[in-house]
Amino acid sequence: QVQLVESGGGLVQAGGSLRLSCAASGRIFSIYAMGWYRQAPGKQRELVATITTGGRTNYADSVKGRFTISRDDAKNTVYLQMNSLRPEDTAVYYCNADAFSSKSLRRDDYWGQGTQVTVSS
Repeated sequence: QVQLVESGGGLVQAGGSLRLSCAASGRIFSIYAMGWYRQAPGKQRELVATITTGGRTNYADSVKGRFTISRDDAKNTVYLQMNSLRPEDTAVYYCNADAFSSKSLRRDDYWGQGTQVTVSS
C-alpha cells in the first residue's frame, strides 16, 4: 500500500505563484513515475505534468513555460512549481504515483486526496 499526501494549495491572485508538494509513504518497492492532475468543477480530470524516475517530464500545453515539475527521490516527493497563475488554473490538484508496493506486490496507480488551488482575477 502507498499513500500520497499533497500540500501547498491555496488562494492566490492572478500572476502569482504556488508550489505544491506530494510525499509518498508506505510499503514502496519502486516508483516508476509521479505526476500532477487537476479537476475543475464540471470538468474531467486532466494531466498537468508528469516526471519519470529517469527525469523525463511531460506537460500539458496549457501550462508549458509556467509550471515546473521536479522530484526528490530520497524523499519520495514530487513538486509542482506554478508561476504566472491564471483563473483558468483554478482546480483541485491531485498527486499521482505509478508505483510497485512491497505489501500488495503489484504495480498500481495511487492517488492523493487533492489540494485546492484557487486563482482570483
